[in-house]
Amino acid sequence: MNGRDVFEYALLRVVPRVERGECFNAGVLVYCRAHSFVAARTHLDETKLLVLDPDADVQGVRAALRAVEGVCAGGQAAGQAAGDDAGRRFRWLIAPRSTVVQPGPVHTGLTADPAAETERLLQLLVR
Repeated sequence: MNGRDVFEYALLRVVPRVERGECFNAGVLVYCRAHSFVAARTHLDETKLLVLDPDADVQGVRAALRAVEGVCAGGQAAGQAAGDDAGRRFRWLIAPRSTVVQPGPVHTGLTADPAAETERLLQLLVR
């Protein structure tokens, strides 16, 4: 074995006007069961947001993205999910929803370092 474990990830998409369906990537969620690891890294491109919706609530979108990061971090920042394990928090976050911040489909891969993978995916798919 090469020391790599299966991980799952989903992009976080910002959909400023749900009825139009236009979106852009603003973060990534990563879960690795073998490491009991779940994390989210986000980056909001305000210019893209305001192009799609000039009246968008930028601070509200930022708060929603921070909330996802908080649920991943666990502890007090996770709110009601604080007592859940990493897998349950990930599954809750990837559940479909009709809000401004939505998870995309789940993909899988192999990694030796889930934290580094999270940053790599953020750079590759979001920034």
